[in-house]
Amino acid sequence: MQKFLGIILFLFCFSCKNVPKNALKIGAWRAELQVSEHEILPFNFEVTSPNSLKIFNASEVIFVDDILYSNDSVRINMPAFEGYISAKMSKNTLQGDFIKESLDRVVPFSATFGVTERFDVTNKATTNASGRWEMVFSKDVEGDEYIALGLFEQKGSKVTGTIRTTTGDYRYLDGVMDGNTMKLSAFDGAHAFLFTAKVSDSSLTGTFYSGNHFNEPFEAIRNENFELPDANDLTFLKEGYDVIAFSFPNTSEDLISLTDERFKDKVVIVQVMGSWCPNCLDESKFYSEFYNNNKDKDIEFIALAFEYAKTKEKAFKSIERLKDEIGITYPIVLAQYGTSDKAKAQEKLPMLNHILSYPTTIYVDKKGKARKIHTGFNGPATGDKYIEFKKEFEAFVHQLLNE
Repeated sequence: MQKFLGIILFLFCFSCKNVPKNALKIGAWRAELQVSEHEILPFNFEVTSPNSLKIFNASEVIFVDDILYSNDSVRINMPAFEGYISAKMSKNTLQGDFIKESLDRVVPFSATFGVTERFDVTNKATTNASGRWEMVFSKDVEGDEYIALGLFEQKGSKVTGTIRTTTGDYRYLDGVMDGNTMKLSAFDGAHAFLFTAKVSDSSLTGTFYSGNHFNEPFEAIRNENFELPDANDLTFLKEGYDVIAFSFPNTSEDLISLTDERFKDKVVIVQVMGSWCPNCLDESKFYSEFYNNNKDKDIEFIALAFEYAKTKEKAFKSIERLKDEIGITYPIVLAQYGTSDKAKAQEKLPMLNHILSYPTTIYVDKKGKARKIHTGFNGPATGDKYIEFKKEFEAFVHQLLNE
C-alpha cells in the first residue's frame, strides 16, 4: 500500500511540475498581428489546457501542443513550422511577437481573452461577394503581376473562401463584409495573410498583406467561367531532356539519387517542396497517406526540400520535425538551404524550364522518364478542386503502374 501511495504521490508531483502556476487562461482568445501602421490581422484561438490550444481559420483547426512557460512569459511553438509566438502574460491579455528566426521577421502580436469575434463589424453588409472572381495582383508591375481565382461564400456579414493562384492556394480565409468592405485573414504558423477590399456587385479593389514585410494591390471582376491555366502545362523539361537527375543528402548525410536500387523499375513521385510551406504541408499529408496505403505496389516517393534555414543543421531539424508531425516514411533530401529562391532552386534541377512553385510534383515512370509535371497544389481549402486533384493523381499513378 505504501508503495502504491508513493507512486500516486510521484505522479501527482510530476503533473504539477508540468502545469505552471502562471498559465494561459482556458477559453476563447482573439489575437492580433500588426501588419502595417493602420492594419491588424486578427485570428481566433482557444486554450484547451495549459499545454494545448486550437487555432481557427474558417473550417480549419490547427492543434498546438508545444507551449513553454517561464515566469510571466509564454512561448507558443507552431506545429510543423519554425514560427513561434513569444509573449508576456497578464490575467486577460498577451503582448509580444510572432517570430520567424531564419527570415529575421518579427510581427507585433497581442491577444485578449474572452473575445470571440474575428473582425469587428460596425455596418450591415451592403453587398455580397459569393461566387468566382477573376483576380489580378500587382497589375502592370513588371515581373510582379500574376492572376488568381477568388472563391468566396458569404452568409450575412460572414465571408469565407480561398484564393487560388497558379502556384497554389491561400488556404482557409475567414472574415466579414463590413458595409462594402471585405476583410479576410488566415494564420497558420507559417503565413499571416490579410486581405482588405472595397466590393461592388461586379468588382473589387484591395490590398493583400503578408505579415508586416510585404503588401501588394489586387483587383477583380466577377467571372463565373474564369479558370486558371492548366497546372500540368506550366513547368516542363527543356528540349533534349527526358529524365530528372539529382543527388542530395538525407538527414543521415547519405546521398540519394533516382538511380538507387529502391527506385529501380518503379513509378516515382518526386516532390519539390519546403518544410516551411503550408501548401507543401497539405500536399505532404495527402502523399504520405497515399504512400502508406500503397507500399505493396511498385511506387516510391521522394521529396526534395529547398529550405531557407540558415544552416544545414537547422534545415535538417525542420525536415525531421515535418516528418514526425505528419508521419512521413518516404525519404526527404536536402536540395538547398539558406534560401528558398526559385531561381537558385532551378540551378539544382537545370533540366526544368523553371521552378515556378513550391510544391511541384514530377511523375517518373518505371523506365525513369518524366511523364508529367504538376505545378502547385490545390489543398483542402479549395473544396471540389482538391477532390478533383486527388482523383486525377490516383488515375495517372494507376496508369503508370499498369504500363
